[in-house]
Amino acid sequence: MKTILIFTAGFGEGHNTAARNLRDALLHESDGAVSVEVIDFYALAYGSANNLARRLYLTVINKTPRLWNALYRLLDRPGWFESTLFLQHKLKRLMADTLTMKNPAAVCCTYPGYNYLLAGLKKNFHHATLVTDSISVNSIWHRADTDAYIVPNESTAAVMRKHGVPAEKLHPLGFPAQLDFALPERRLSVPDPADGQAKILYIINSGKDTAPALVRQLLTLGGITLTVTVGRDEKLRARLQDLTADAADRVEILGWTNQIPQLLMTHHLVITKAGGATTQEAIAAECPVIFSQMVPGQEEGNWELLRRADAGYLAADHEEIPLLVKTIFENHASRWRQLRANLRRVNRPDSALQAARFLLEKIIDPPPAQTPP
Repeated sequence: MKTILIFTAGFGEGHNTAARNLRDALLHESDGAVSVEVIDFYALAYGSANNLARRLYLTVINKTPRLWNALYRLLDRPGWFESTLFLQHKLKRLMADTLTMKNPAAVCCTYPGYNYLLAGLKKNFHHATLVTDSISVNSIWHRADTDAYIVPNESTAAVMRKHGVPAEKLHPLGFPAQLDFALPERRLSVPDPADGQAKILYIINSGKDTAPALVRQLLTLGGITLTVTVGRDEKLRARLQDLTADAADRVEILGWTNQIPQLLMTHHLVITKAGGATTQEAIAAECPVIFSQMVPGQEEGNWELLRRADAGYLAADHEEIPLLVKTIFENHASRWRQLRANLRRVNRPDSALQAARFLLEKIIDPPPAQTPP
């Protein structure tokens, strides 16, 4: 049995989300013909130090966006990341040992740092890179070589071609979304909001200080119900439950959940930060978006993607969000229907299956039969 390894890292949820969804699609499409494993070598090599680095990363991007913007620009400068590779000797050794032991037919990296370490190793496998950012693509993704780039859309491919990436290496197959979006038997639907209340999903991953005030403002709007996710912040969850006790029939407060794709498919609108995975999942769900925050750098491309498609809004501040919600659903939700139709034009719900077929065709002869979208 041939093996495909997917290398990921926990610096931004998009890398892990893409890796998991690609794994599931490969297993679905190969019908048992390949073995697939997702590996985070940063976690394996550095343990608690990696956990600390991840927490620091999340703190910087959410609390000090200007500092993150400066670091992002440094990463974009040739030579800066390369000068730090000597610090990753333990990771490189672990990765080399794993490649020797597993002898994979293909390796797909959803985190760009691996490509620099693979460059010094003998490769007898197909080496693909799955780019998780849209449009605003840091050059760290393409300064190290790879056999193929799987990118989220043609706009991203155009940016990378402009920066010298050979066209034949670019494959705009989409960001791998969960199979629930692609398989008809798993896909969920939402009724037209004109037939009843509009269902709003508010994903809180930053801006926690202003979240209670926004929840109060949203509940002053008529004709909506609200689902709020707070992640693992139990103090915020308890605070919001107390705050909304008199509106329990219109609001649900959730903690950590792995059901975001299902929630997106069953809500009319999502309010969230402009993260890569959530943006792509909202597109796959055809759920219009209001971005409550945008981190400079890679998240700018996520907003640009929706802006070009006229499929969402970027709020200037939290005070603007209730007005945007009202605009979207007034006049029998005419603007909502327009936003949803625009999302349908850029939606690629079978993106994970497309990426899986691409990789399987590189290592299996004949290629596997395709599952109808």
